[in-house]
Amino acid sequence: MQITHVRNKFALLCYQVIALALLVSLPAITQAQAQAFKWARQNNPNYDERLISYGFMIGLHTTAYQVNYAPRFVTPQFDTVHSVMPEFSPGFSLGFLVNYRVNEFVDLRIMPKAGFYTHRLQYNYTDETTRQQFVETTHVEMPLLLKYKSMRRGNVRMYMIGGITPGVELSGKNDVQASSAVLDIRKSNLQLEGGIGFDFYFPLFKFSQEIRFARGIVNMLGNDPSIYSDPIQRLNTNTIAVYFVFQ
Repeated sequence: MQITHVRNKFALLCYQVIALALLVSLPAITQAQAQAFKWARQNNPNYDERLISYGFMIGLHTTAYQVNYAPRFVTPQFDTVHSVMPEFSPGFSLGFLVNYRVNEFVDLRIMPKAGFYTHRLQYNYTDETTRQQFVETTHVEMPLLLKYKSMRRGNVRMYMIGGITPGVELSGKNDVQASSAVLDIRKSNLQLEGGIGFDFYFPLFKFSQEIRFARGIVNMLGNDPSIYSDPIQRLNTNTIAVYFVFQ
């Protein structure tokens, strides 16, 4: 028993010594990493000093409506409608950008783009049947974004980005099906966007990857009544997008 007790105390002492050594060496390791980043060979070291720069982007996104029911949804008129469920659907966007340097850490960015969206709503009924509404649209969008950058570490730089994105429908499936009973959707939208990203510096260009979350603040439900729009009071867009930006 005494030998076991001594072994336990010895093991505990070893753990304490190791922990103390790690605590002592941690600042040195951090400082060494910072020095390595600082003195790493930088590609395009003066790239971010340009007042105006240009580029293009490719985006992949998934989007869905957020549904708010109308007060009439709980009336006997719609007692056969169990629920209206939005579903996320994939899409993509293409565009270019104009970047204006405000100061060392802040940029103002305009990113005109064409976005291809598909929104899907599933109507569930009490007799266990379902119906679906597909809204396929192409929007011309003009994001106006503010980019806040961290200090550059070697050839990597982190940033946060956010702003507003107005958009107007260029074409849509609803235009073709206007005579049938379909869900009427407005042709314009306004979204609030926010996200984070990383800049990667290469010898000939800068490549950025970012993820952005967009929330529509405009009610996308149109005024034309139908069996699909009557149970709903408000539709807002929710979008998660990944962008690949080349400058």
